[in-house]
Amino acid sequence: MMQTLLDYCLNKPGAEQTYPFGPEPIVMKVGGKMFALLSGDRISLKCDPVIAENLREQHAAITPGYHLNKKHWNTVHVDGALPVDEITDMIDHSYELVRSSLSRAERNRIEQGS
Repeated sequence: MMQTLLDYCLNKPGAEQTYPFGPEPIVMKVGGKMFALLSGDRISLKCDPVIAENLREQHAAITPGYHLNKKHWNTVHVDGALPVDEITDMIDHSYELVRSSLSRAERNRIEQGS
């Protein structure tokens, strides 16, 4: 399932796969900013703080961001407890949070595919 999630991240406009810390984790960026971190059977995603807290309360598989700002990041344990479509919704949310924080020029560059 991790490959499916990686492929999903890679299909986002402007997404790039990076390895700033060595072979693991895989860090997914848009506009040079991280929106997902994949390692082993976990994916860490940026999240609105209120939504992040609600998700943690609802799902045992979601915990505060591992080695990340625990207010703004969740780590999802990909163990089959959550359906793929729920995780991809969280990826969409993370990507949009990061993309929307980029400059207008950077967003335009990504939208134009250059």
